[in-house]
Amino acid sequence: MIRNKLLATATADTLPAAASLVLYRQIKDYINRGIQAGNWAAGARLPSEHALMQQFAVSRMTVNRALRELTAEGRITRMAGVGSFVAEEKVQSTLLQIANIATEIRDRGHDYEREILSIERRLAPTDVAALLDLGIGESVFHVLCVHSENGAPVQLEERYVNPRAAPAFGDQDFSAEGPSEYLVRTVPFDQVEHIVDAVMPDDEQSALLRMPSTQPCLLLTRRTWYQGVAITLVRCLHPASRFRLGSRFSTNGNASSYTG
Repeated sequence: MIRNKLLATATADTLPAAASLVLYRQIKDYINRGIQAGNWAAGARLPSEHALMQQFAVSRMTVNRALRELTAEGRITRMAGVGSFVAEEKVQSTLLQIANIATEIRDRGHDYEREILSIERRLAPTDVAALLDLGIGESVFHVLCVHSENGAPVQLEERYVNPRAAPAFGDQDFSAEGPSEYLVRTVPFDQVEHIVDAVMPDDEQSALLRMPSTQPCLLLTRRTWYQGVAITLVRCLHPASRFRLGSRFSTNGNASSYTG
């Protein structure tokens, strides 16, 4: 009698928990399928918690778990007192090679635009001279440009180039090809260094990237060399909400890039 009573209690306690688990996954699948099918575009407002509670006949706790996990996975964003929204898709670039951002964007079937903000020859700042192995008083080429995908800035590129390695760099207008493509095409290199940092943009950078200065960025710093001579130092700043960096490689050492 006691054993039967314990089994009945266990069954009564377990079934609601199991049902709740299944239902929260159903809510996640429903939202994921809706996003993939294009029912809700990036930035679109999703059904409210109350609407989902009624649609699936579940508690607020079950709905909240589904939305919380979707937020953690980067699928949606939530604003207290406002609602839940489809997250903007993050584009991705490789770290294991020098990526051509124009090609990556066009390969996704999206519109690419490059805006050259400035190009000049100037005295190398102290930190830049040290990173490019230049002497005090030596000059560098400096270029600043913004790369956009479907009209939204995804990269602010600031590049310093050693004139000894690329003497004609300053004569280019970069309307046909970007600074990176030009250097890869005309200047050989045998070493590449990539460093990624999480940083906060300053006011000028956030304005050029059309993003709040309170949101973080991913900063990719790249240096290249050929036979021990430094060629370029480039700092690529990306809004973390729109961009990610990553690569995939096989165990035999062959690297391949993939985009998301």
